[in-house]
Amino acid sequence: MDESILSISGISKRFGGLAALHDVSFDLQAGQIMGLMGPNGAGKTTLVNVVCGFYKPDSGTIRFEGRDITGLPAHKICRLGIARTYQIPQPFGDLTALQNVAVAAMYGRGIGKSAAENAAPDVLRTTDLSDKKDVLARDMSTITLKRLEVARALASHPTLLLVDEPAAGLTEAELPRMLEILESIRQTGTTILLIEHVMKVMREAVDTILVMHQGETLVSGRPDEVMNDTKVVECYLGEYA
Repeated sequence: MDESILSISGISKRFGGLAALHDVSFDLQAGQIMGLMGPNGAGKTTLVNVVCGFYKPDSGTIRFEGRDITGLPAHKICRLGIARTYQIPQPFGDLTALQNVAVAAMYGRGIGKSAAENAAPDVLRTTDLSDKKDVLARDMSTITLKRLEVARALASHPTLLLVDEPAAGLTEAELPRMLEILESIRQTGTTILLIEHVMKVMREAVDTILVMHQGETLVSGRPDEVMNDTKVVECYLGEYA
């Protein structure tokens, strides 16, 4: 039987008079890659921020591996096994790739400096960054920074990884390697919730898709079902056609 690693039930979040999330509910099965899509302003990043503890929901519950984590602070949620990336990478520019990952391991996983430095090379291999280990983040290309952002999140050894638009800014030729990295992460046993606008990623990388619109869940299902859903075409795909 499939087991839910993340259960979202009735989550709502307001900012003043704006309802950023309204009664959002879904389950994410362990070992899956779920795509989260919707027009700009649909509430996708707000939802990720609520799950990670950056925002507290106004109502509803969040359960992770059967535990209620609703309203816990971000650092405690990270230690429980949830990590996230940002659409715009935020590395330490004056540190190398190896140092960036080691720092993330120290503070995200809560291990000592020596253990973090020993763990970092494995993370760099997973994200295809071994040859960049001594390169300063400020000197990296866009695709390398995207991989480093994923590596820094992986350094906390999460069981659930929330990835915010990893394909944004990448060329068509650069996409396949990012897809391979996401799949290799899933093969290690890490579940992924993936925000993305690039349709190639949604068609080829994910098991299920959840579409959001105006802070609510619109439809969910297999990629082929969702891509052909009339409501999705009207509210989302048509915007980018």
